[in-house]
Amino acid sequence: MPIKIPNSLPAYKTLTDENIFVMEETRAFTQDIRPLRIAIVNLMPTKIDTETQLMRLISNTALQVEAELIRTKTYRSRHTSQEHLETFYKTFDEVKGENFDGMIITGAPVEQMPFEDVIYWEELCEIMEWSKTHVHSTFHICWGAQAGLYYHFGVQKHLMEKKLFGVFPHSVERQGYILFRGFDDRFMVPHSRYTTVLREEIEAVPQLKILASSPEAGIYAMATENGRQIFITGHSEYDALTLDREYRRDKEAGLATAPPANYFPDDDDTKMPVVSWRSHANLLFSNWLNYFVYQTTPYNLEEIR
Repeated sequence: MPIKIPNSLPAYKTLTDENIFVMEETRAFTQDIRPLRIAIVNLMPTKIDTETQLMRLISNTALQVEAELIRTKTYRSRHTSQEHLETFYKTFDEVKGENFDGMIITGAPVEQMPFEDVIYWEELCEIMEWSKTHVHSTFHICWGAQAGLYYHFGVQKHLMEKKLFGVFPHSVERQGYILFRGFDDRFMVPHSRYTTVLREEIEAVPQLKILASSPEAGIYAMATENGRQIFITGHSEYDALTLDREYRRDKEAGLATAPPANYFPDDDDTKMPVVSWRSHANLLFSNWLNYFVYQTTPYNLEEIR
């Protein structure tokens, strides 16, 4: 899929170097088709890394995608320059009059805080409420999934005894569900979090269906019956060295963080990590775009309700 992004966005050069078809804005305007409009609410501190990871994945099908980066106005990022944010991002106020085929809400490093204590919580609640009438399908990731489950269905997050950190095997529970079409019986997913959601609390919500899980990592994927809301507790979008960077950051901070599970060969952090989740990550996002966005979204975005 050619993805339409600004020519000067840092992700443009990275994706081009990887032979991913990136379409310049000037060329996109000459094509007589309607691209899928995907909003990315990027709550991660390393915004440029996250932009690149997500755009790499949503470019992996056969249609044109137009990505719109959205930031919160109630919190100013300390890890991304204000120039980058003002150049490539819009605030929610600037887009709330528009409709989108799909939206991604990322994770955020605030999971040990009560939701209501997060400085941009009220703004995120406004975005999540707006998504019910202005977005055809919303894809929530990690803390974004926990936030969505709490806001829409009252599902609480729970602190674990220790950080869930590494790459873990998962299996599909709801066989035949098209989000996991083409998946192997066992697939790997990175996780990096201190909190979780409980199966019995998810099962108590009739609108939610559990799709996939892991013995070590718990429930991985949930969705409403029509796929308008999808919740993913892991980080399938992570690139090869994301867990490595998090591990070394924790060590430098003096935290007693063990090496990520199933990541370094022989758990030896002097060796290069082994990537075991990339193919399934590409399939997950392409299935979402194809079956839950492109196949069912109205051609006229004004008809989204």
